[in-house]
Amino acid sequence: MLYEFYQSTNPALSFELFPPKSVAGEQLLYQHVDRLMAYQPSFITCTYGAGGSTQSKTLEIVGEVKRRYAIPVASHLTLVGSTADDLRAYLQQAVDQSVDFIVALRGDPPAGSTHFQTTPGGFRYANELVGLIKTEFPQLGILVAGYPEKHQEAVSIDSDLEALRRKLDAGGEVVLTQLFYDNEDFFRFRDRCEQIGISQPIVPGLLPVTNLDQIKRITSLCGAKLPDEFVNRLGQHNDPDWQFQVGVDQSVQQVEGLLAGGVPGFHFYVLNRSDATIKIMENTNFNSSIVG
Repeated sequence: MLYEFYQSTNPALSFELFPPKSVAGEQLLYQHVDRLMAYQPSFITCTYGAGGSTQSKTLEIVGEVKRRYAIPVASHLTLVGSTADDLRAYLQQAVDQSVDFIVALRGDPPAGSTHFQTTPGGFRYANELVGLIKTEFPQLGILVAGYPEKHQEAVSIDSDLEALRRKLDAGGEVVLTQLFYDNEDFFRFRDRCEQIGISQPIVPGLLPVTNLDQIKRITSLCGAKLPDEFVNRLGQHNDPDWQFQVGVDQSVQQVEGLLAGGVPGFHFYVLNRSDATIKIMENTNFNSSIVG
């Protein structure tokens, strides 16, 4: 089912959530999801906190999303702090709660660490998690991460692409990319993937910018770059409405360029909000292809 979403003539759409920290935040989350559902997403994903701190809440969120909206859902799963048996237990819970897909990730080092440390009895690489899911939980679809600008820990672009290919060879079905703000980075990445025989759908992951300080923090953590011209324009006014509109305009241009480049879908990191994504959808050709 997962792969089939990306075989349509219209690009598939997915949204990524994170578990709110309060009851009020959770109520607000579903208000935003209510609005986003007007755009007929193919599925919705939910991440969790560093070190697996909100794993159980993630399953609650995706379970509730599926119950309310009758839509496929995906849970993120990382290797951080987990043995192989811990991962099996989580995957069984996911199956028991009718989760459809897993976003299989190695995960970032916990706070205070600069390098990933393998948990005793656990795995070191994401492709090992993919292999576990494929072998023992074949009913779950598998999405994996790709990095248009190279994973910041990879020693080279080539080694990063080989790591991606190992994940796909192990059973990954779809690649979701890390956020990026220059479409040429995505297209170069896609071309390199094709050159080494990767044929699975490669889906751009987009994080609309609504606040300059926030996006500087996010990109500093993940190693993505912000175009100088974009940063300069955002910084012209220390005004939330200005920065929101500049970010939306930039995302509209990105979406239009990616549509023209024939991407199979879009994965929006919505940060549990809907305003920016809805503005983008209202101002692109993508909107007309899915909303009558």
